[in-house]
Amino acid sequence: MAERKDDIDLTGVTETVSQKKSWSYKKRPRFRLKLPQSRRSILLIGGTVFAAMIMAWIVSTLIVYSKDLPSIERVYNIKPRLLTRLYDRNGEQFYEYYTERRVWTPFEKIPGNMIQALMASEDRGFYGHWGVEWTAIVRGVIIQPLRGQRAQGGSTITQQLARQLFLTRERTISRKVKEWMTAVRLERQYAKDEIIEMYLNQNYYGAGAYGVQAASQVYFGKNVEDLKVEESAVLIGLLPAPSRYSPRSNEDLSRQRRNVVLRGMVAVGDLDKATYDSLAAQPIQLNSGQSERKVGDYFAEDIRRYIGETYGEDTLYSEGLRIYTTIDTSLQRQAEEIIRDHLDSLRAAAEKRHAPDDPEYTIPVFDTTIGETVRVHKKLQAALISIDNATGGVLAMVGGYDFGESEFNRATQALRQPGSAFKPFVLTTAIEEGFLPRDTIYDSPIVLNIPGFGEWSPNNFDQKFKGPISIRQGFQESRNLVSIKLLLNLDPHQVAFYAKRMGITTPLTPVPSLAIGSSEVIPIDLAGAYSVFPNGGIRTQPTLIKKITDRFGGVIEDNTTPVREEVLSAQNTFVVLHVLESVMRGRGTGAGARRRGFTRPAAGKTGTSNEYMDNWYAGFTPQITTVVWVGYDLKTPIGGYHTGTGAATALPIWTEFMKIACDSLPPIDFAQPQGVYTYTACNESFFKATDDCPGTHEEVVLRKEDAETECPIHGKDRKSRRRRL
Repeated sequence: MAERKDDIDLTGVTETVSQKKSWSYKKRPRFRLKLPQSRRSILLIGGTVFAAMIMAWIVSTLIVYSKDLPSIERVYNIKPRLLTRLYDRNGEQFYEYYTERRVWTPFEKIPGNMIQALMASEDRGFYGHWGVEWTAIVRGVIIQPLRGQRAQGGSTITQQLARQLFLTRERTISRKVKEWMTAVRLERQYAKDEIIEMYLNQNYYGAGAYGVQAASQVYFGKNVEDLKVEESAVLIGLLPAPSRYSPRSNEDLSRQRRNVVLRGMVAVGDLDKATYDSLAAQPIQLNSGQSERKVGDYFAEDIRRYIGETYGEDTLYSEGLRIYTTIDTSLQRQAEEIIRDHLDSLRAAAEKRHAPDDPEYTIPVFDTTIGETVRVHKKLQAALISIDNATGGVLAMVGGYDFGESEFNRATQALRQPGSAFKPFVLTTAIEEGFLPRDTIYDSPIVLNIPGFGEWSPNNFDQKFKGPISIRQGFQESRNLVSIKLLLNLDPHQVAFYAKRMGITTPLTPVPSLAIGSSEVIPIDLAGAYSVFPNGGIRTQPTLIKKITDRFGGVIEDNTTPVREEVLSAQNTFVVLHVLESVMRGRGTGAGARRRGFTRPAAGKTGTSNEYMDNWYAGFTPQITTVVWVGYDLKTPIGGYHTGTGAATALPIWTEFMKIACDSLPPIDFAQPQGVYTYTACNESFFKATDDCPGTHEEVVLRKEDAETECPIHGKDRKSRRRRL
């Protein structure tokens, strides 16, 4: 030791740095290690070799691990999974699709108190380093283990982001090296504020919330920009372990963690002690978590299928699409409530009529509570589809009683017999072929020989026949024989042609029974086809989506311009419409809507399929077309002559919904086109009424001279003949 003393000059080194804080850099004593020339050469060579070895190790490490690093392209094109949102026709969000519930929030909308809380808690030197804090690494990886403490990686925010985006959480040296290298790449590619933005939007905060916006909504029921400092501290406190520090499952631990974050803010000067004391004593005020039942489940499911088939499931669940739909959520909510209320009433009545062991109206179900199979009543279902006539946009869609019980959408997927609701297509074909509503058809029995089927003797629902009646009266009272005989005077293929042209997409068999709806249709098709009547012969394609944009706002689909096609002449269309208006008056099968207080100009048709298995009402006003179907999924008679018809089950639902749907719309009448003439007709002759005609109604023709031909039964010619006799 004495010999070493002679070689080392320690002059002036008698006090530690802490004892001489006033020293400047120039005043600090310098000491030199005096070694023989040979020893210095050896040390110089050794140091050079050691440095070269270190450099070689670093280079080799970079080469080895760089192969496993994300490419520059991946680093440059970071695309976190974003949820897709549905908006209604008024721009209000009502539904989401996601695997990670994440709404991207730009840096400008993140409150300053959240960024301060993040810096204080996770990385106080963030704005001073370039991705890796080497002093923290030395302290955590080398010094702490030497002191017997657990090694820590000293991860910066950038390192944490690198791990979340590209790496795993395995605790290995190789993963850590990759993390450092990836962090440096991120820092070279992105500005600091961009890294903060990605970090806060990428993280998982528990309760299914990815990103600060989703977390703000889940825990506090507000947007992230509205968070208070203590609320921001709660969310930042969740980052190390969201489930452990969740305020919903462990409020005390979450509160302690929040206060740790707040103390960190005090330590760096972002929060004063008095404010901390006040906030630390407060409980965590969470959002109640009570939310309205989801609206539009069936509508949203149809859109999910469409997006998946057209753009792919991954696009739907990760690309952050914004889908602007046609739905009116207020009307949708009303439609769902109306369907549920009416079905509850109809179900209760059906269960009273049919015993619990009735094999036709019950099905076997295994009861897990008792471990036995029991019989339960079949559940009556309903569907509703409502369309904006001007745009074809679907305003409301109900596919069944409860989406949770059954996801099958009866409004867009069910194939059901329309019964008499198909008759307007027969009438349309007849008018196109030159028939008029005042033409006479004999309501009388008929027997037809159907090839491959045998004899068919169709009947009316009331099992009665009225003899010669007008086409108008036959459709008003839904006389089956009138429609069948009218079709027999036409070509059934032509009827199928016009139905297809107007919007029916399902196969239609051109046989006599087609006149009374023997071929199945889909409710949304029927609604689209019926909307041709108030649209003056123009078919408007029903749509659910107005526009779709990507995460950057770019438009990837635009349906704002309706797809319209003229399929009928305006004049012939109005004639059919005029007859369908009769259905809602007098003895018409739809007159119940008027008795229930619906006063708007409207037209439509009831429908009841064979054996009362499908009940319908399809009707429209000048602005809206709505179709309602009621029935069992497993085809079963709904009731009898008085309880199982479209007028008894579907019409009340239609009426209640349409009263609400039309309430905010201006009252307007159907537009009568040029070339159509209306006149007051005699109920017996159907020609222009005189003062002597005992009963009258409004009739429509396509030639002016037909509207001026006087009643031959009660007219002047009859009186003159009487005088001559």
